[in-house]
Amino acid sequence: MTEELNQLNNDENDGEMSFADLFEMEENNTVIEVGNVANGTIIGVEDDFYLVDVGDKAESYIPKSEFRHDGIEDIQVGDSVEVFVERRKDEGGLLLSREKAIAIKVWEDIAKIQEADGTIQGKIESRVKGGMSVDIGVPAFLPYSQIDLRPVKDLDALISESYDFKILKFNRKRNNVVISRRAILEEERNKLREEMRSRLDEGQVISGSITNITDYGLFIDMGGMDGLCHITDLSWGRVSHPAKLYKVGQELEVKVLKYDRENDRVSLGIKQLREDPWATVAERYPLSEKAVGKVVSITDYGVFVELEEGVEGLIHVSEMTWSKKPRHPSKMVSVGDEVEVMVLNIEPETKRISLGMKQLQANPWDLVTESYPVGSIIEGKIKNITDFGVFIGIEDGIDGLIHVSDLSWTERIKHPSEKYAKGETIQAVVLKIDKENERFSLGVKQLTPDPWQAAYNNYPSGTVVEGEITNVTDFGVFVKLEEGIEGLVHVSEISKDKVKSPAEIYKVGEILKAIVINVSAKDRKIGLSVKTLEDDGEAEAVDKIKKAEAEVAEAAPSTFGDLLKAAAEGGPPTEE
Repeated sequence: MTEELNQLNNDENDGEMSFADLFEMEENNTVIEVGNVANGTIIGVEDDFYLVDVGDKAESYIPKSEFRHDGIEDIQVGDSVEVFVERRKDEGGLLLSREKAIAIKVWEDIAKIQEADGTIQGKIESRVKGGMSVDIGVPAFLPYSQIDLRPVKDLDALISESYDFKILKFNRKRNNVVISRRAILEEERNKLREEMRSRLDEGQVISGSITNITDYGLFIDMGGMDGLCHITDLSWGRVSHPAKLYKVGQELEVKVLKYDRENDRVSLGIKQLREDPWATVAERYPLSEKAVGKVVSITDYGVFVELEEGVEGLIHVSEMTWSKKPRHPSKMVSVGDEVEVMVLNIEPETKRISLGMKQLQANPWDLVTESYPVGSIIEGKIKNITDFGVFIGIEDGIDGLIHVSDLSWTERIKHPSEKYAKGETIQAVVLKIDKENERFSLGVKQLTPDPWQAAYNNYPSGTVVEGEITNVTDFGVFVKLEEGIEGLVHVSEISKDKVKSPAEIYKVGEILKAIVINVSAKDRKIGLSVKTLEDDGEAEAVDKIKKAEAEVAEAAPSTFGDLLKAAAEGGPPTEE
């Protein structure tokens, strides 16, 4: 019947509007009130806009960006949407907004959600001062403190992520909403904590994730509860810093060492999941056996070597080299070096192992004794000069000392640097090798015969000599007999008369004639007398001295001076 009516109307009006058209126009001429939400229909799409019809003899373009919550790719012509009527345009038509229509609904939802203590989903859009901006239909503020249970290091990684949030407070007039994700996480954690409390026991092995790393250990989330694994419980070995072994977020198994239920404190351990390596260390590292390890620490007194995880030994500086004057350990090895060692001692109770490096090398002092026997001549460079002698490099780590007294038979050397220079190559005779104290004694003067031995034979008692005065002192006069050989005329042997000062009589450079009254190669001394020669004459003086010398053997307690005096008086001394 409707079709017939329509046809009739068409026929009667001949091109004019039909009754149905007039009825539809009447329906669409409903007056839309500004400030209200109205239902609209998508009737077209042009570039970045949707054409929406809400009746009231007006169609309005709304930017596609306002439909982002609806999913632009899902919107099709003919879809019905709610829009907000902002105002009537001067030129006609309406200004519509999809975003404001959504916001009105969102504000209603916000009020309901807060009242019911519910949650709302939102997408984090950007960082703002003091927190993050979140799109929940309207812009909401998420403070830094409400993002997570713990501070978030990489906030940019949260942008574009969607989460559920609690509404802390809102003010519709100011378009202000403060939300929290932390509140949801705390509720979840509290539920997990209660579950964990009911089933947590000491000795239990559980899984957890690292939430924080400090200098003193790891904080591990066991599922609602955090426990601390102290640095000393991370490994049986040395741990310089937990961050070198673990990372935040890493999953791992731990053992519950102690649970303080009253204060909710849990102590955890990782190393306790493995057997203490010190329990069987003596079996794996027998005494006097070789082992290989890695240098993990260097100190002034030695080197710590890791033989395996949890087992370290000390090579004392005295066990690194055979030298009595070793270099600093850092000059011999570096951290990270792999070294071969010998096990010297093990104390499992105190977790100490003494190691040695030099024991794997031949003792150079054993070789020195064989290679450089006493009396042999060696050649080497001067390494150091001191006021007491000269050090010669023999072999690596072994120096020989030429004492100042062994530099010359005759020269008076105040300081060895007067005659030798560092780096100079010289020869010397091996005098003594003290292996126990690691001392190597050398001599230069021993390369030539001792001139005093010859002097003992060349200047026997009773020999008349002449020589140049080299020094005049208060106690006597020194006379040069030959190069390096001097005799002394004691002040008592100058004259029978008392002499106050020899300098009153003699001067350096003068030639003096005297007779030898005693000679000692051992003491390197020749005693001379002017008085005896002048008083008795040369022939008689010689006879007197010879006679006194012959009586020395018969009168051992008497001194040669006593005998000489007795001979002058006419007989040997008597004992009282």
